[in-house]
Amino acid sequence: MASKSKERFAACLPVILHHEGGYVDHPRDPGGATNLGVTIKTLSDWLGRPATKAEVKALTVAKVEPIYRLRYWDAAGCSGYQPGADLCLFDAAVNSGVGRATGWARQVKADTAIAFVRAYCDIRLGFLKRLSTFSTFGKGWSRRVADIRAKATTMALTGMGATAPQTRATLNAEANRADTLAKRDKTAAGATGTAGAGGAVAVPAAPVEAATSWGVIALVGIVILGAVVFLVIRYRNRRDEAEALRREAALV
Repeated sequence: MASKSKERFAACLPVILHHEGGYVDHPRDPGGATNLGVTIKTLSDWLGRPATKAEVKALTVAKVEPIYRLRYWDAAGCSGYQPGADLCLFDAAVNSGVGRATGWARQVKADTAIAFVRAYCDIRLGFLKRLSTFSTFGKGWSRRVADIRAKATTMALTGMGATAPQTRATLNAEANRADTLAKRDKTAAGATGTAGAGGAVAVPAAPVEAATSWGVIALVGIVILGAVVFLVIRYRNRRDEAEALRREAALV
């Protein structure tokens, strides 16, 4: 069991590190200075003393590997999940914390790893879209979740013994499904926006009635705008998903 867990950890870590990238210190990122996904706070906790930005910058894969293993992989119990599902949980633990990652896993009701991957990524993306920083980091988060979904699906299929042609076919089928849903959202967004802009508005005669009526009109406008924004964001998320699945299919 230990060797299997080590093997799965080794397979998943490069995927995580690819998305974490190198050194960053974005002013709107609550994590502060970060390198290879390890924040200055995490490094300080690991070292048992305050870490410096210079130490964060000097981190290497070899140095962060034990941190990822103990604080995320082991802490989230990733080894207890099937291939593919373990990657979803691992990446979410790194990106959003072990507590949230394991909490999302408990919400998933799935009988296969593929079903787990789809449901888990939907729950995770739904959470991210509700964050106040989504307007700043949302595009990157959406693409990350889409890529994790694609790679986790491949891992799940491989773990189930699927051949390369079967895996490619499934990935492309999932991409087509995402495309269909994306087009539906795009059409709905256009229809909702048109309906909101095309409605006739009668100008109220009395001052009191006018104030009330314009308030209602404004409220309706806000609701319509919110619906359009929601549909447009979901359209983009599903488009990212389709693109990631097709890229993954081309690599199989």
